[in-house]
Amino acid sequence: MNHIALYRKYRPKSFEEVIGQEHITKTLQNQILNNQIGHAYLFTGTRGTGKTSVAKIFAKAVNCLNPVNGSCCGECENCKRLEQENDINIIELDAASNNKVDDIRQIRDKVKFMPVGAKYKVYIVDEVHMLSDSAFNALLKTLEEPPSYVIFILATTEVHKLPQTILSRCVRFDFRLVSVEELSKHLARIFDKEGIKYDEESLKIIASAGEGSVRDTLSIADSIASYAQKDVTKEKTLSVLGTTDHDLIINFFDQIHEKDVGNVLSLIDKIEKEGKNLAVFSKDMSKHARNLLVCKSCENANEILNLTEDVYEMYKQQSAKFEEKDLIRYMQVFSSAESELRYTLSVRLLLETTCLTAMLGLDVKKN
Repeated sequence: MNHIALYRKYRPKSFEEVIGQEHITKTLQNQILNNQIGHAYLFTGTRGTGKTSVAKIFAKAVNCLNPVNGSCCGECENCKRLEQENDINIIELDAASNNKVDDIRQIRDKVKFMPVGAKYKVYIVDEVHMLSDSAFNALLKTLEEPPSYVIFILATTEVHKLPQTILSRCVRFDFRLVSVEELSKHLARIFDKEGIKYDEESLKIIASAGEGSVRDTLSIADSIASYAQKDVTKEKTLSVLGTTDHDLIINFFDQIHEKDVGNVLSLIDKIEKEGKNLAVFSKDMSKHARNLLVCKSCENANEILNLTEDVYEMYKQQSAKFEEKDLIRYMQVFSSAESELRYTLSVRLLLETTCLTAMLGLDVKKN
């Protein structure tokens, strides 16, 4: 049997399986329980946070014959039929490739037909911000007064591109980035089911690399699990991601604190010879400066950082060595260098200049 990507295999099939979006799933469940279902919804948020998955779950739940606490039962005739990709009552449209006015006119013509064997016909329009102006105008009237058996769900990652006339006709839900803690727990459950060995720190590294996106996190986990042959360790995870080990980062910042130019240049040489991506290293430096600032400034620092206890203790001790103003400068210098490092012809030279500028507090003016 062909391998199924983890993000596809573990796509949620009920509201209870969705992570990090309880403010949305609970509201939708209550609407179904209280028979207060709207006619047009707008799901907005970063990629991989569950917009399309929740839209499909909601489409099944409103048509379920025996909903359980506002969620689909998964057992009735409607639930089983709506699981099929080609069911005529759930219509998915990718606005990125179907963005012309004629595509929307087809929807306008088809909404006149009743659902077949279901209570509602649900239209899910993904990447809706890609529609042309004329397509938005064609959608407007149908969106405002659709037949009672039609529900529209518009999904977008760029809500600012939608006309106000569309926004005002939809119930809006903003999908949040998922925390490292929730992603780590989700990964642990999946790895347990897949028979993949892991340690706590590797989970947190993968979850952090996913940057709040469930899909990105599972895609990264898939690659690492394949590389590690189902024995995921911190070392293997760092090797695949190209990110830098905590010990090396802490050592590097110690040299910056000591203003030891020779050791800083030697460490950069070592990092390059190990084959690490120097642009990623610069991003790690900016993130580490931010983490030290959190340790120094916040009482609940580890609730924010979500580090293992031993790593957090190392961060806490190192943060005491730096002034807040210096850490803020490091964040600015390293983050501004990230984009330049992707395009420069001399990556190492630019990184060395960036590190020395941050370390010595130099004011390097650009022409």
